[in-house]
Amino acid sequence: MNLRRIALAFLVLAAPLSAQEAVTVQGEILDMACYMAKGSQGPSHKACAQLCAKQGVPIGVLTDAGEVYLLIEDHDNTSPYEAAKKLAGVRAEISGKKFVKQGVASIQVSGAKGL
Repeated sequence: MNLRRIALAFLVLAAPLSAQEAVTVQGEILDMACYMAKGSQGPSHKACAQLCAKQGVPIGVLTDAGEVYLLIEDHDNTSPYEAAKKLAGVRAEISGKKFVKQGVASIQVSGAKGL
């Protein structure tokens, strides 16, 4: 009996992390460095957010519901993430697969458009 439990536990732990669900959210595209360290956001921070995103600083989205998601690139389809980077500092709609790992919520971007 214990051998079965061990085998089952191994299979569960060895399974790859899978997407929890497909999501679409609306909110402001953030540069995560300034937002996390200083709370910077909004129209007065737009130029800085765009510069940071262009330089490769991680980006996220602050949703209308007040949730923050780290935005991550799909290595097989980089165009939507690149589009999201260009929307730093403005409101946008982001769609993709939601992942949560060790308390960090993220969206693998499959669509990005300004609002």
